Amino acid sequence: VQLQASGGGLVQAGGSLRLSCAASGRAFSNYVMAWFRQAPGKARECVAALKSSAGTYYTDSVKGRFTISRDSAKKTVFLQMNSLKPEDTAVYYCAGTIRPLISSSMRVPNAYEYWGQGTQVTVSS
Repeated sequence: VQLQASGGGLVQAGGSLRLSCAASGRAFSNYVMAWFRQAPGKARECVAALKSSAGTYYTDSVKGRFTISRDSAKKTVFLQMNSLKPEDTAVYYCAGTIRPLISSSMRVPNAYEYWGQGTQVTVSS
């Protein structure tokens, strides 16, 4: 499985961006998919995750601003980011796993075996 992330860029505070992650391989609809981010000097953080069935995870700092979604026909997962803040600046990575994660594991980087390359998101104040 290969993951290809895109959609990052430079945006002013309060603006929006939509990240996309295109996946190859079969059974994409069964994968747990997630978006992580890593800012300089900080640990990689799970921003949002989505199970194949109903079930999502958002880190507290993005609740109400970010939305993760999936288009199974296009084998793509999206991260719609609204009301962006300078503290959202980071490299964003998409990740996936075929394993049936429990909710508490969805935010753990080691739970995912497939990773895309990062895409830079920079929010100016």
